[in-house]
Amino acid sequence: MRKFAIFVVVAGAVACLAAACSSRGSKKSSPSAIDSTATTVVHPEWAENSVIYEVNLRQYTPEGTLAAFSRHLPRLKQLGADILWFMPVHPISKDGRKGGLGSYYAVADYKALNPEFGTLDEFRTLVRKAHDMGFKVIIDWVPNHTGRDNIWVSEHPDRYVRDSSGNFVSPYDWTDVYKLDYTNPSTRKGMIDAMAFWLREADIDGFRCDVAGEVPTDFWNEARKSLEAVKPELFMLAEASKPELQKDAFDMGYNWPMKDLFNAIAATAGQNNYVSSDSTKVEYPVKRAIDIDTLLARQSIEYPAGTYMMNMITNHDLNSWEGTEFERLGNLTDAMAVLMYTLPGMPLIYTGQETGLDRALLFFDKDDAPQWTPRNGHFDFYQKLNHLKHTHPSLRAGSAGAPMKRYPTESDDVYAFSRSDEDGATVYVFVNLGSKAAPVRYTGNAPKADATAVNFFTGRMEAFPDSLESGEYRIYVSR
Repeated sequence: MRKFAIFVVVAGAVACLAAACSSRGSKKSSPSAIDSTATTVVHPEWAENSVIYEVNLRQYTPEGTLAAFSRHLPRLKQLGADILWFMPVHPISKDGRKGGLGSYYAVADYKALNPEFGTLDEFRTLVRKAHDMGFKVIIDWVPNHTGRDNIWVSEHPDRYVRDSSGNFVSPYDWTDVYKLDYTNPSTRKGMIDAMAFWLREADIDGFRCDVAGEVPTDFWNEARKSLEAVKPELFMLAEASKPELQKDAFDMGYNWPMKDLFNAIAATAGQNNYVSSDSTKVEYPVKRAIDIDTLLARQSIEYPAGTYMMNMITNHDLNSWEGTEFERLGNLTDAMAVLMYTLPGMPLIYTGQETGLDRALLFFDKDDAPQWTPRNGHFDFYQKLNHLKHTHPSLRAGSAGAPMKRYPTESDDVYAFSRSDEDGATVYVFVNLGSKAAPVRYTGNAPKADATAVNFFTGRMEAFPDSLESGEYRIYVSR
């Protein structure tokens, strides 16, 4: 929920990052491998090579219901999605409601299902069907605040923050919600109880936690332990870029810094054309592809070893408030999608991204559903990337993934690297994130000619590129 939104690092530093991101924290790690710098979270093994897909249920179909969405499960299975993240499924408060239907993030009852979508029994049925098809299901959870007529307001008013006059407090400009008080043990107990309800009653597999960084970290550490007692293979995603959350509580956090860097690189290349509704254009710092190294190296120091980062080029907040991926990234969109799959972490696909949705979806009202047929080039593109993620162990998140080997070039816009698994199978990635064509001339370590390398998208054996057009990307795989 958001509405506000020089080769300095040598190749060895980037390799250090990838090693740190893939050294610990999986079921394959022994307890002795965990130290003070590593996450203590034991990731479900099924998450290592997963692709997460965000479901905007209200806008997904003309009906906007669970039953209507259920018919899309075979298409998402064909796409190659693994984890289905449903935006909040709870009833929405009426007091202070924004728009006609309100914000999904103004929850009226943590233990009920939004009648706009269907019934709790229908949700249970959907989860069972998804599980039978091999999906995992997580739901959006809103722990920082509730809607203004949430049942807690009348039944547990002591669970809320008050100002000096005794009034409930609305965080930021979110005037449809009241902020919760985590200094009160009752708030903590009630929140954990409500989360456990969905694990027991609907058999979901975890939570994406809204503005998780605004809730005390010690609460999340407590909640993780309690919830694992209900669902041992629990998956937790924090909407935050706050390393401490991923030490003992969350499997994965938002890679907002990478998103911001992608935006700045695109703006530097003259590709960021998003203008906000008040006609202001965001000013970005000058950034080039080479700056990815600096960010990765910094994250390798800041974040616990073995944790996951969620890579993205869009999601519901970006789509509604910061522009579509095409407005923000222009002709670099696909190249950056390639990076979100091949850099360490887990890739996210948002509703409509797989078919090239090129408009913002309404946030507080019903919108026209995306067009799902006929299948198009965007679907084929993401389907292939999902297949790459599933079939190349070097690209797995966490401890099962492989370090990156960087190949610095004369151009600061060209980014080239490889990742090899323990059996020697290698994925090579080359992208040009600049405004014009650039030669691929190496300044040091260069990829060796690989007689088995195949262009992943064409299926043909060919030499590595010696030049790349603006926005051009290449992936090669070898055995």
